[in-house]
Amino acid sequence: MPAPTHQLIASPFLGEYLVVRPGHESGVKIKAHHYIELRQAASAGIPLPEWLLGAAARRWGLHLGDRPSSEVLLIRDPSPYGHGRASYEVNNGCNWACTHCVYGDKRHEGLAWEARERLLRILRDAGVLWIELGGGECTIDKHFPETYALAYDLGMMVEILTNGSTLFRPRMLDLLTARRPYRITMSIYGATEATFDGFTQRRGAYKKFMRGLGAAREAGLPLSLSVVITRENAHEAPAMRALAHRFASRVREYSHMSPSFSGTAEPLAQQAPEYLHNRTPFTGCDAGHTSLNVSPFGLASVCKVSRDHPIPLLKEGVAGLSRLGEIADRALQRHSGCSGCTLQKTCTTCMPLVTLYRKAGSPRDRYCQWA
Repeated sequence: MPAPTHQLIASPFLGEYLVVRPGHESGVKIKAHHYIELRQAASAGIPLPEWLLGAAARRWGLHLGDRPSSEVLLIRDPSPYGHGRASYEVNNGCNWACTHCVYGDKRHEGLAWEARERLLRILRDAGVLWIELGGGECTIDKHFPETYALAYDLGMMVEILTNGSTLFRPRMLDLLTARRPYRITMSIYGATEATFDGFTQRRGAYKKFMRGLGAAREAGLPLSLSVVITRENAHEAPAMRALAHRFASRVREYSHMSPSFSGTAEPLAQQAPEYLHNRTPFTGCDAGHTSLNVSPFGLASVCKVSRDHPIPLLKEGVAGLSRLGEIADRALQRHSGCSGCTLQKTCTTCMPLVTLYRKAGSPRDRYCQWA
């Protein structure tokens, strides 16, 4: 796959306009008339305007000279739909067997390439600029290289969620250095080989993780690390934090396990009670209105948690997403015992997640203040 030539993307995004650079998190907000100017420059093949050359040099240290705009700039067309972000579960399958995992059964299921290509173009047409590719473990999917490359080539800013077990492979490194993601997010499950391998139930998992982590850092890829703390590894929490900060500047910590997406309770049993803490109140989100989740079978839902009334994108196309906002609003409405709760304004759990906890038979104190 020859690498694309675009080094910048000019795109509408949620009622505004951005110029972003693949492989980098930061962007430059521009006015509507500047976006029109860039469209005209790219169409005519003339050099980039001076104001953008200056902005690119200041923001990214990128010096583009007088090259034609069409060689270095990809223009994203406006979309009548307002979905700027999406997560796409490439495949449910995984090469590890972590018991805390919310994906439950890890079957290697996903779309054939032709359908997947259509799906990515639908997401592009929906206005999606930032896309997260995950799973399961997305990098072991047989169509991952083509999926990743097409998302990038269509002008999407790509993040991948991976366990890191394949990042040291030359073909994977070639793919990710030729088409840089803006973020690679990996999870730390232990600071020693015994704990890590026990957590994943796979001998050699720690060695592969560390090898992939080291290879990604050596290649200069942007890393984000999640420290996942459960009953099985809580004794190594300080060492896991130290490991994370040694390799990445962006570190997140997770100790509240959720039920699986099908509502089974296995992940809840892995919670370390001493690491459960008060969370911030849930005050609403834009899921379903400006963002969406897509299952391995092309079903669009409000988010990874709220999966009721999915929209078959391959059947309905981008127009089907017009219903997603209404589905999201209904999903967030408090019902059953929550409808008259006087603590709603300080509740830390959204209604779709409450529903999963109830379905899993979780103790109420894991999700409800009344308990």
